[in-house]
Amino acid sequence: MSSHYTILTLDAGGTNFVFSAIKEGYEITEPITLSSCGDDLEKSLSNIITGFSQTIKKLNEKPSAISFAFPGPADYPNGIIGDLGNLPAFKGGVPLKALLEEIFNIPVFINNDGDLFAYGESIVGFLGLVNKLSKDYGYSKSYTNLLGITIGTGLGAGIVFNNNLYIGDNSSSAELWITRNSFFPKTFIEESISIRAIQNTYYQATGKRDNLTMSPKDIYEIAKGEREGNKHAALFSFESLGNTLGDILANTITLLDCNVVIGGGLSNAYSLFAPAMFKQLNGKLSTFNGSNFSRLSCNVYDFENDAERASFFNKKITKVNIPYSNRTIDYDPNKRIAIGTTKLGTSRAIAIGAYYYAINHLSRMKK
Repeated sequence: MSSHYTILTLDAGGTNFVFSAIKEGYEITEPITLSSCGDDLEKSLSNIITGFSQTIKKLNEKPSAISFAFPGPADYPNGIIGDLGNLPAFKGGVPLKALLEEIFNIPVFINNDGDLFAYGESIVGFLGLVNKLSKDYGYSKSYTNLLGITIGTGLGAGIVFNNNLYIGDNSSSAELWITRNSFFPKTFIEESISIRAIQNTYYQATGKRDNLTMSPKDIYEIAKGEREGNKHAALFSFESLGNTLGDILANTITLLDCNVVIGGGLSNAYSLFAPAMFKQLNGKLSTFNGSNFSRLSCNVYDFENDAERASFFNKKITKVNIPYSNRTIDYDPNKRIAIGTTKLGTSRAIAIGAYYYAINHLSRMKK
């Protein structure tokens, strides 16, 4: 990919918009933060225009494109933002891409944050590390697919297929947050995989209403014994999240057959929820007559564990005979899936994903 492009980016949240510019994979301007004014469309759009305009003034060259993540639902290819819970002013549909292209006269690309997180991690983050280590271990195999999961205020996800971002026919791929919750079948899964899930589970386990307002960081510190509180309830909160996450990952991996990277604020508590997650992934399912089968056809490895990471690359290749021939061929019967945490940090991965997504499309436009 070409490296001479300068791309304007935006980290769009329900409270603030943070603007920056990236070149050669690095921020080249100090971020500019403006209020998102989510309940006033005119003020919100004005701040978006102002933020990009002020960023351009800091540059020594004209930017090549604007590329950023914006909350959905949205028609991302056409850049039309739909009805947003945390930005209600956009209700009814706002053609943000067309507006910005008309004002700045450069291409504009808008995507979901989960998509761009996965894309950034696939290029220079988690998947890049897996492929580097694969070469270091002397293997020619290169991994080209990745599922990215972000856990924070909500559950986000993105899919990279054959090194390209997969957005689906309706730009609604990887909407895992709305899938059925196996442990509470009348609810969707985000109710058990999010900040509010940790808070609600801890409150329900303790029965003390004051605990409902505790932050996940507070509950994490209680679980680690670094803060006073109900340690058993705190550990149970993260274990419950891990169980639900493992369940949805098992279902998703059977479809995608790819490595998985986890980001978002709650990924910092990986050590607390990962054991329950892997227990689900390595679990069994049975037939009506009682026969048991492994939940997955692949073996999953914890990439944050040194021993398991080494096992992931420990190929047990055997020689099998080619029938009606004197020749043999190498065979490795072990199918592998690596699961680990972000190597870039969630915000940086999203920005890097936006940057390379724009470069990829600009390069195609020149051909």
